[in-house]
Amino acid sequence: MQQLPAAEYRHVYEFKIRFGDIDSQGHVNNVKFLGYLEDARLEMFHGDPVRKGEEPVRGMVISRHEIDYRYPLLPTVYPIRVETWVTEARAASFKLAYEVRDDDHVYAEATSTLVAFDVEANRLRRFTPEEREFIGRYVVPRP
Repeated sequence: MQQLPAAEYRHVYEFKIRFGDIDSQGHVNNVKFLGYLEDARLEMFHGDPVRKGEEPVRGMVISRHEIDYRYPLLPTVYPIRVETWVTEARAASFKLAYEVRDDDHVYAEATSTLVAFDVEANRLRRFTPEEREFIGRYVVPRP
């Protein structure tokens, strides 16, 4: 299990498991976890900034996902959360780390690589200074 960074560097997204998330084996289907990560990213880079009156970060695409399932996620009435932080930031890409968890268990650990993308030109680009500043809020300092 990875070391969880200080709360100031983590984005926390809470959700409840839906009936449709459960598979025939009685736990959350593995593909649903990617949806939870997507929802967390959407809140981190769009929903939260808009609610704060900030410009959302747009024009990013996923170039890689990795996920390790640690514990079966069973139906529960308690909120589950995705905690997300940036482990590496570069001029045109960054890496996110995630934990899907509650207070007692880590159900999955994941990483994603996101790259800046110019939608109109249909090509990669560099992040703007404003985007780098926003992403930098979640970069965990190296010891």
